[in-house]
Amino acid sequence: MSEPETGQGAEPRLSLNDFLPYRLSVLSNTISSAIAARYQSAFGLTIWQWRVMAVLGETPGLMASQVAERTAMDKVAVSRAVSGLEDVGRLERVRDESDGRAARLHLTPDGEAVYAQVVPIALASERDLIHGLSPDERAQLATLMGKLAAAASPDAPLW
Repeated sequence: MSEPETGQGAEPRLSLNDFLPYRLSVLSNTISSAIAARYQSAFGLTIWQWRVMAVLGETPGLMASQVAERTAMDKVAVSRAVSGLEDVGRLERVRDESDGRAARLHLTPDGEAVYAQVVPIALASERDLIHGLSPDERAQLATLMGKLAAAASPDAPLW
């Protein structure tokens, strides 16, 4: 990262290749797309649908708004993913007993089976990605990501 270049009397110029938010976004999108390519054709899942399934696989019974919070996904994207998963029988909405207007989201048995098949693919993708990092570098990366997450969201932990 470097300071923005300035000319004499000119406004600072942004160099995207040195701008951390841009670099993180491009890296995240590239990694997500590479992993998605490994499960999209086999299971017909979009990146957004897999994110919803991953969250519900770990924490069943969340409401759509809670999924949006945990994934930092737009509520519209969550809604579309939920509807698509419902349409193919991988997710079901269950009315909340304490609030009849709210619905809790659960993977169906078919959704659980797909989840169980995609998890090893996702974990293998992660192993491939960090394979070139030493244990110390992995620990340092985790620490740095934690610091960036805390700076980006000081009032609510991102994970």
